[in-house]
Amino acid sequence: MNTKYSDLIDQTYYFPQEEFKLEDNELQFHDIDLMELVEKYGAPLKFTYLPKISQNINRAKSWFKEAIEKHDYKGNYNYCYCTKSSHFKHILNEALKNDIHIETSSAFDINIVQNLKSSGKLSKDAYVICNGFKRDQYITNIAELLNSGHKNCIPIIDNYEEIDLLSEKINDPYKIGIRIASEEEPKFEFYTSRLGIGYKNIVPFYNRKIKDNPKVELKMLHFFINTGIRDTAYYWNELNKCLKVYINLKKVCPSLDSLNIGGGFPIKNSLAFDYDYQYMVSEIINQIKLTCEESDVEVPHIFTEFGSFTVGESGGAIYEILYQKQQNDREKWNMINSSFITTLPDTWAISKKFVMLAVNRWNDEYERVLLGGLTCDSDDYYNSEQNTNAIYLPKYKKDKPLYIGFFNTGAYQETIGGFGGLQHCLIPQPKHILIDKDENGNLVTELFSEQQTSADLLNILGYSNEK
Repeated sequence: MNTKYSDLIDQTYYFPQEEFKLEDNELQFHDIDLMELVEKYGAPLKFTYLPKISQNINRAKSWFKEAIEKHDYKGNYNYCYCTKSSHFKHILNEALKNDIHIETSSAFDINIVQNLKSSGKLSKDAYVICNGFKRDQYITNIAELLNSGHKNCIPIIDNYEEIDLLSEKINDPYKIGIRIASEEEPKFEFYTSRLGIGYKNIVPFYNRKIKDNPKVELKMLHFFINTGIRDTAYYWNELNKCLKVYINLKKVCPSLDSLNIGGGFPIKNSLAFDYDYQYMVSEIINQIKLTCEESDVEVPHIFTEFGSFTVGESGGAIYEILYQKQQNDREKWNMINSSFITTLPDTWAISKKFVMLAVNRWNDEYERVLLGGLTCDSDDYYNSEQNTNAIYLPKYKKDKPLYIGFFNTGAYQETIGGFGGLQHCLIPQPKHILIDKDENGNLVTELFSEQQTSADLLNILGYSNEK
């Protein structure tokens, strides 16, 4: 009878997979010995495997290169990294090794850009695409970047007032983009995105505010679908509407030469994950080319803003099962030594699922469980996997420690969780480890941040000066 955890995984998925394999019945992730990591640094811990960032950037570049060659597409492709996915220095340093550009979303992003430029990490010729709703400080910072000579800084206009606000502070003529306010899927609580300008209003807005404005040149149309780039009738319909706007705008605006299709590549959230990236890229390029040819319009240069795709699959978290609580006849709660709300907030906020696997004890029998965090909050739990309605793990045994890993957690979790700040119920933020490869291809680890202490939290709360 197949009752081992390893049997369950073999029966449910194709295993091993590209990034996962077993060595001595213990899990390895990108050849990282996870139990060795636990033995060296303890658990809970979070880690970032930096080489995966460069790998995904270059995968996307190769897909677009192949599609452009296949369809004899005359435009160029530009890969931008969406910094809001993870602003950390080690992330940007790794990403910028690959000749990419930057997309920003708020004022302080520009301070990061200035820092990267002064340190020689970001080229003066790199595109800086400035999205988001812009108010005083963001406007000021964009103007300072442009006034310092960074001509490839392109503010993406989000509302009707932004051109006037920018022009007051920018000295010389500058280039802009316009964001389309896409229509959301019917299941959304609202019909049209709050971001950008409506489809029907873009050409009139151009004629009214940009066409005869000597200070502003329209270069880019920006398009993004909240649900991401997926092979659905909804996505292709919205892309087609976007292309119609581009064509109508191009006919009255010769300077328009770029289409930004935003981000939205999904990342692996299950061992059963299946997505044909190459097909989607090829079809997007083909659709853009065909639509432009039908209207006798030059094809645009293509920009993307991949955030989660860039960094998501580089991250992971490891927890120890502290204790098992049998709450009724059917429900067993395995308590982790941390909190989902604080360390993986998307599991709580948007019910997001990550790849979750046992790290050790793969030869043991398995059982169905629920996972609970340490906070006194009923929402601090994880109860199912992406493609199943349950969680199965090696059976809890008090004298045999069990460790579990959550993988592909590298996007958004630190910033949403408030890295370095207060955590719900004052559960400390875990250690964070950086993993890289040296010049010989050997894995090297570095402690990026220690687990928070009571002194760290008391200081934030204002108790540090009390006697």
